Amino acid sequence: MAFDTISVSALSNPLNIVLFLVLLLLIREFQASEANLPPPEHPPEPIVLKRYTPQTLLPYTGEKSNGILISVLNRVYDVSRGAQFYGPGGPYSSFAGRDASRCLAKVSFADDLLADPAGPIDKLEDLDVDEWQTLRDWAAQFEFKYDHVGFLVENGENIDA
Repeated sequence: MAFDTISVSALSNPLNIVLFLVLLLLIREFQASEANLPPPEHPPEPIVLKRYTPQTLLPYTGEKSNGILISVLNRVYDVSRGAQFYGPGGPYSSFAGRDASRCLAKVSFADDLLADPAGPIDKLEDLDVDEWQTLRDWAAQFEFKYDHVGFLVENGENIDA
């Protein structure tokens, strides 16, 4: 059967003609609705990545109006939009303003797993394979859901660099 014969038989069926017209109307409506979208008010501000030490990260707990930051694998995330989880009274509030890597790897809320902010950054050298995988899964979730705003560096390092 040649293409001409197929197209003639397709157009001779009234149902095909109606479906074709409905398709054209839907395409036209979709294009019209896209054209009527207002332009964005202003582009989002670019995020300037900063360097935080464990001690300079401490104030970002959501208790004052300076936001909520958490470090995971030495990357700092602004989790302020998840304040119900990470802010005061939230189930993960102990992670706010801290490096939560070890707690997330071990799926634990134990404060004694949080590194001392006055000490060195936890190198996580004693985590097993499953804990590393759990931590990587958490890190991927933070990367997807929250803004990456900086890096965790050792106390005493220049954070203005």
